[in-house]
Amino acid sequence: MTLRVVLADDHARMRGRIREALEASGCEICGEGATADEAVRLAVERRPDVALLDIHMPGNGIQAARDIVRAAPEVVVVMLTQSAEDDDLFDSLRAGASGYLLKDTDPATLADKLRGVLDGEAAMPPRLVARIMDEFRAPAKRRFARRSTAAAKLSAREWEVMELLGQGLTTEEVSKRLFLSATTVRVHVSSVLKKLRVKDRESAFRLLRGE
Repeated sequence: MTLRVVLADDHARMRGRIREALEASGCEICGEGATADEAVRLAVERRPDVALLDIHMPGNGIQAARDIVRAAPEVVVVMLTQSAEDDDLFDSLRAGASGYLLKDTDPATLADKLRGVLDGEAAMPPRLVARIMDEFRAPAKRRFARRSTAAAKLSAREWEVMELLGQGLTTEEVSKRLFLSATTVRVHVSSVLKKLRVKDRESAFRLLRGE
């Protein structure tokens, strides 16, 4: 079966290299775009097997992934990027991407990796897989005592907000990580302070640590 791919990257030369590699491996490029909006439009119109997206193209590739997953859930989204940053990796997975490949991936192997994703395999460099494993193991290293009396008063979302704030993230960073508005994050914090009957975040953090 021919693998149909929509390819979106704002760098024309890179896009050309990827197209040549995929076509040489028997794939059909059924659409090319240079922006997030174009990627979403092509994915919805052409309904490819895979949408291969750059993260940092105009309009934000992660937002494009999110929009494609919502509008055309049968399309598998894979990110192809230069970024090995944790935030980009985790935000892409939260947006619904099924794979995350770096642009230093051998072009000759790219088509096989995309076919593997369709077969349920993970498409991700080993060093990034290790980061995901660390993230799943993170509960054992949480800053706060999850079973504390204070923690039991919080909702799951409130706990998540306070955990991230306790790790040193700003309100804006927490809002991006959880896909919430900054106002909503502040509302959750206010609710936590009220439930714990404290006046500020530091007091809340001390209670959640079990101090």
